Formats: sequence, C-alpha cells, structure tokens
Amino acid sequence: MSSTRIAAIVAFIVAQATLADAAEIKVFSTIGVQAALEELTPKFEKASGHKLNITWATAAVLVKRVQGGETADLLVLTKQGLDTMVKENKATARADAVFASSGMAMVVKKGAPKPDISTPEAFKQTLLKAKTISYSNPEYGGASGVYLAKLLERMGIADQVKSKTHYPPPSGNAANLVVSGEAELAVQQEPEVMAVSGVDMVGPLPAELNNITTYAAGPGAGTKEADTANALIKFLHTPEAAAVFKARGLTPLPAPKAL
Repeated sequence: MSSTRIAAIVAFIVAQATLADAAEIKVFSTIGVQAALEELTPKFEKASGHKLNITWATAAVLVKRVQGGETADLLVLTKQGLDTMVKENKATARADAVFASSGMAMVVKKGAPKPDISTPEAFKQTLLKAKTISYSNPEYGGASGVYLAKLLERMGIADQVKSKTHYPPPSGNAANLVVSGEAELAVQQEPEVMAVSGVDMVGPLPAELNNITTYAAGPGAGTKEADTANALIKFLHTPEAAAVFKARGLTPLPAPKAL
C-alpha cells in the first residue's frame, strides 16, 4: 500500500472516531472472513496504532460463547448471528454493520479432474458419483453446513451423501480434508475453501442452489473500546478493504451513503 493511501486511511479513521490512545481490542470473528481479515489486520494496525486480538470460529460457535458469558470488544459474525446478539443485548449494530457477503463453492484436490456442477442436476450427479464428500457438520450450526444439509434433503439424496460424508472438526475447514485425502471434494463458503492451499476451485454452486451469507460487525455490549471497534467497522468499508474482499472470494457491501 502506498504512503498516500496509508495517510488517507489514518485521516479517515481519526476523523470518524476518537482514538486518543493505542488500544488492543478483543475480536470474535467468523472464519468466513478469516483470510480477508488476516490480510487487513496489519493494514488497520499500521494505520490506526491499535492492535487486534482475534479469536476465530464459526459464527454459531461464537454466538454460543457469548451467550455463555464470554465478551469481546467487537463481534464479526453473520448478519443472522449479529442480529441475535443485538436482540439479546450482547452487541450493538450501526447502520454500517453489514460489510460483505459470500456464496458457497466446491473444491477438489489440486490437479484432480473438476466435476461438472454447472446445473442443479449436474451438481446432484457429482455428489452421487463422488466416493467421499466433506462439508461443515450441521450439528455445529455453521451457516454452510446447515444450508447444505437442508439442500440435500430437498434434492432427495441426503441418505446417499451422508453415508460417505466426512465432517471437519468444529470451526474447521472442509477443504483440509480434501488436501489430506479424506474427501474427494468439499463444499463450504467460497472464501473459506479458496484460502486453503492444495485445492483447486471447481466453482460456485449453481445460482439456483447457492446460498448467500451476509457478514456484519458490531461492538460487544459494555465494551470500553467502542470507538476503536467502530473505527475498524468503518475501515471494513474502505476501498482497500473492498479490494481484499474481492480477492478473497467475498463481495464487498458499501456503507449507507448517509454515513
């Protein structure tokens, strides 16, 4: 990043929030945006002088942790997860809380033939023909796993697929099982699977079957670092952040013009 852009980000953040002293903020973040946020973290830290202490897990796991009494200065979750936290008075959400979205995609081991998933029927036949499959265990509550389990039911192939499915651990990545050889193919959020080395992207699920997850961020209830947390949310709407999101399989969502 050029010095001019860094200076612009600094000016933007200082103009939008009171950042008198350097702070370390505790962040709970969904793995859906992990690759992008890991790339953006040093940029924000350099521009603002603040440090981010990030805990990664699925949004569902993080919601349960907060419901169990844990706290964070900033929650980066699915919109559904953040809405739940706001309703339970465990977080707040500004008009610019939503910042990106992503769909689901399939990957195979690097160099392996790429199956046809161009249509709903082709996707169905690919799943039926595969010897082993991996996707997030729906019992853990992850958005992609819950959706895919319901999709398999609707397609009438849940039993056939379940018998050959290998689930990653909680907050794990299904693509890692493809790399290890435990699964022939994996389906999960696109930015998650594309962040794993050793796999090739087959492509997004057919539009008729795909599920779009929206990501949102909000300060945790009672945080003393609300200004810093809000500055990071604003940073997620900058052109620099948008470029990283696009490169990592996410679609950046602009903040309301009023902001």
